[in-house]
Amino acid sequence: MSWNPMGRAVKASVLSLAMALGVSACSNDYTVSYVYMATSNTLPHGLINAYQVDFQSGYLYVMADSPIDAGGRNTVAIVAAPNNKFLYTVNNFDSSVVEYAVGTDGKLYPQHTYNITGSFTTAAAIDAAGKFLYVTFTYQNTASGQALYTPANPGPGGVTGFPINSDNTLGTPFTVNVGRNPVGIATSRTGNYVYVIEQDSATQANLLGFTQNTTSGALTPMPGVTINAGNVPSTGFTSGLNPAGVLGDAGGTHLYVTDKVLNQVAAYTIGTNGVPTLAGTTTTDAAPMGMSFDLNGKYLYVAANAANAVDIYNVGSTGQLTRLSSGGTVQVGNGPTCVSVSGAPSNANPRHAVYLYTSNQLSNNITGEQLNEKDGTLVQMIGSPFGGSSLPACVVTIPALPVRD
Repeated sequence: MSWNPMGRAVKASVLSLAMALGVSACSNDYTVSYVYMATSNTLPHGLINAYQVDFQSGYLYVMADSPIDAGGRNTVAIVAAPNNKFLYTVNNFDSSVVEYAVGTDGKLYPQHTYNITGSFTTAAAIDAAGKFLYVTFTYQNTASGQALYTPANPGPGGVTGFPINSDNTLGTPFTVNVGRNPVGIATSRTGNYVYVIEQDSATQANLLGFTQNTTSGALTPMPGVTINAGNVPSTGFTSGLNPAGVLGDAGGTHLYVTDKVLNQVAAYTIGTNGVPTLAGTTTTDAAPMGMSFDLNGKYLYVAANAANAVDIYNVGSTGQLTRLSSGGTVQVGNGPTCVSVSGAPSNANPRHAVYLYTSNQLSNNITGEQLNEKDGTLVQMIGSPFGGSSLPACVVTIPALPVRD
């Protein structure tokens, strides 16, 4: 069904500040990408803070129509389509997904709202081919759509799969059952695999793997994964008690999972059948959550939520992680949740405009860092942090139109 946006608040211009800092005014010539941060307001709706990224400095300019209504209550995730022309917000309290078209100027245009097949959305991911959107949810419904499990009657959750049509609208949803309390999902960048992390305190096998049917989108549990009905744990691969983030590398050969209680990143090697084998764990600062690679996949950046920091790791040839010996941790805002890397378009010359942005849940802002591609280190940029709405949940970046050399 269609959704009509509510009134949009307009933030004050930062042009005068940009002039004081000697930063060029924004245009498509100087905008390397767009940054969108979902914030989890419950009444009336969550919000999307939208920014333009200056090519030369990484400075964030608040877009004229920001913040934008996220289309539902308690927005917990925001994902971009592989073609970078559409975004989807995930709204926990409304159990819904809202589709946005991304204009050539970076502005967002709400298109449709879709209900999932369960209750309380938690995360979302799109497969590499851009054909299916997968949304995790906390409680399953009955076949007739009525609530089967609730906080008063807890039980397993699931994944709603949506076919993505050629115009990026979503088709008829289907359900894949998983275990209790799914909180994250990732798709492989190559191959046809989907991974779900859960926070079920009854087991430490909270990483579930599925093989995707590339035609229908259906997910089949991998060998070693057991999905149980009722209020009992489902089991998969060893991951710890409280996994919080899951991310695969570009080559589809390794998978990484953070754990907020164990304060670690677990690295897995992906077999030819998609089955992840634990290769080792690496210590992080307190309560690691979201992760991102640099543009070349040489470095991994981890948001340490309770340490107000981003940890930096070198990614070895076999996927192992080693904390940088110098500058391996940088301080950001309070309660970082997600990290996202913005890079120059492939035709940019020189290709030096690489930045990392962190959404900070407790300080209600974004931290911006200049990323050195040679050694992976980060240096906070002038003007950072950049203001945002209350309770940021996550941040995503989308490349802008090509810039002139």
